[in-house]
Amino acid sequence: MGAPVIGLVDCAGLRLQEATDALEAFGSLYHKQALASGVIPQVTAIFGMCGGGLAVVPGLTDFTFMEAKDGKLFVNSPNALEGNKTENTANAAFQSSEAGMVDVVAQEDELLESIRTLVSILPANNEDDMSYEECTDDLNRASETLENAVGDPAVICSEIGDDHVFVETKAAYAKEMATGFIRLNGMTVGVVGNRTESYDEDGNVAEKYADVLTARGARKAAKFVKFCDAFEIPVLTLTNLTGFKADLHSERCIANAAAELTYAFADATVAKVNVITGKAFGSVYTIMNSKALGADMTYAWENAEIGMMDARSAAKIMYDGEDAAVINEKAAEYAAL
Repeated sequence: MGAPVIGLVDCAGLRLQEATDALEAFGSLYHKQALASGVIPQVTAIFGMCGGGLAVVPGLTDFTFMEAKDGKLFVNSPNALEGNKTENTANAAFQSSEAGMVDVVAQEDELLESIRTLVSILPANNEDDMSYEECTDDLNRASETLENAVGDPAVICSEIGDDHVFVETKAAYAKEMATGFIRLNGMTVGVVGNRTESYDEDGNVAEKYADVLTARGARKAAKFVKFCDAFEIPVLTLTNLTGFKADLHSERCIANAAAELTYAFADATVAKVNVITGKAFGSVYTIMNSKALGADMTYAWENAEIGMMDARSAAKIMYDGEDAAVINEKAAEYAAL
C-alpha cells in the first residue's frame, strides 16, 4: 500500500518448541524488510525486550526508538559477554550513545509523540510524497542568534526551520555529526552538520567537540544521506571541519568510513546544498558535500575559511626553517588569500 511500517516491540524471543519453523519465520521477516528498504520508511519502537535474532529487526529499519527505563536491546545478553562485569549493554543509554542503534530515548508518552512527529515529517513512500505541510511561519523572519550558533547545527536548524522545529536523529551517537529533519516552506529537508559545541538551556556551552571528521560521524551521516536520497528528500549540509580524527583506533577505519560518506554524497541525486559555516580544510572539505561531489549550490558565511589547512600550519610547511617573524608574516598572507 506504500504506507510506512511501525513495529512496537516487547518480545522475550523465539518459542523454542517451534524450532526451525521460528527461524524460518524470522528469515521471512528479514527478507520483507530488506525488500521494503528505501521503498517505505520503517520504524521500530522498543518498549520491553528485543533480543537475539529480533535485534536484527531494528538494525534493518530506518529509525529506532527506545523506552528509557524498560527497553532492552541486545544480540547477546550483557551477562553472557566474556569479561563484562559492569556494562549494561542492553539498556537504552548504551544502545543510543555507544552502539548507535537508537535514534530517540524517552519515556513512553514522549516516545509515542516523537514517533508521530517523525512519521508526519517523512514521505509515505519513495513515490508518493505526503510530507509537505502548509507553512504558516514567516519566511523572512530574522535571527539574532544564528551567527552565535556556528558550533551547533541543531541550533542553526531550529532557527531556520519552519516554526523552529528540528527533528534530530541519533542525537546521542557521534555527537560531533548532527543529522535530522527540518521543514523549509513546508518541504521536508534532511540536514547533516558538523558540531563543535553544544549548549545547555541557558545558552552556555555544555560540551565541546573537535572540528574533525570521525569514523562514527561519517557512517552516521552516510546512512542518513542514503535514506534522504531513497525518499527524494533534499539534503542541506552545514560544514565546519579542519581534518580527520587522528589516533590509532581511528586510523583503522577512518578511510573506509570517509569513503562511505563520499559515496553517499556523490551518488545522491536529490537536491544538495552546502553551507560552509566555519572552516573547510583539506580533503574533508571535498568529502562534505562539495561542488566536486555534485552539490547543486554552495554558500559560505562571511567569516568562513576554505583551503588546504589552517594558515599557520601551511606557512610552517612552505617556509620550513624560517624564523617566527617570517612564519607569522606568511601565515597572515595565506589567511588573507
